[in-house]
Amino acid sequence: MDSRKTLIVKWQRLLFDGQTCPRCGATEAEVEKALDALKQALSPLGIDVILEKGELSVEEFKIDTLQSNTIWLNGRLLEEWIDGKTGQSQCCDICGLHDCRTVGLEEEVYETIPSELIVKAGLLAASQLLGPQSAKSEPEKNGPENHCCPK
Repeated sequence: MDSRKTLIVKWQRLLFDGQTCPRCGATEAEVEKALDALKQALSPLGIDVILEKGELSVEEFKIDTLQSNTIWLNGRLLEEWIDGKTGQSQCCDICGLHDCRTVGLEEEVYETIPSELIVKAGLLAASQLLGPQSAKSEPEKNGPENHCCPK
């Protein structure tokens, strides 16, 4: 019986003639770096990490530009996992003068999503895959009935 679980990381960006903007290109490198770190950390725990790359057409991008440079981990947005905020700022290159997605966390705003944020979100998503069955079922020796102080 194979009890391995899967963490699915999906990254989506605008592609036009096989090209994307520098912001999404830099995020792609960060996603790859994060995937390597997550695979190393999670494989011993029985969790496989899979990357799915999604493509937005120019038409889809124009309908909702904030769908580009989006990362989901097991179906939830990266921002949800890390208590971040979705923002926007003007992009360049093939995106034209459109605003593209940014991620805000505390006082920082990221146009390129750093691997550290992706790893953090991935570890949080993986912890849900492990669930309560991975916690030891033994009662703690200093539980409420046996708390701190000897008599």
